[in-house]
Amino acid sequence: MDNTEVMVRLTAIFRDVFDDDSIIINDKSVSSDIEDWDSLNNIRLMVTIEEAFGIQFDTAQLNGLANVGELVTVITGKLNT
Repeated sequence: MDNTEVMVRLTAIFRDVFDDDSIIINDKSVSSDIEDWDSLNNIRLMVTIEEAFGIQFDTAQLNGLANVGELVTVITGKLNT
């Protein structure tokens, strides 16, 4: 799975978790770009991503993410190993 495919799936996940079909994410998107992206919703988001992609994040990986682009890179790396 490449970065574009991951981004398409992530967009659907973001829209579902935040219950907002107008959300558009890109590599530079950060939590402050989405109104309801707080710490509780971040946990929901990461768990939903893990389930959707069949992966598991390490805490260190999540703490080091600066934006959605870095999240895509981590997901792609996990899927392609």
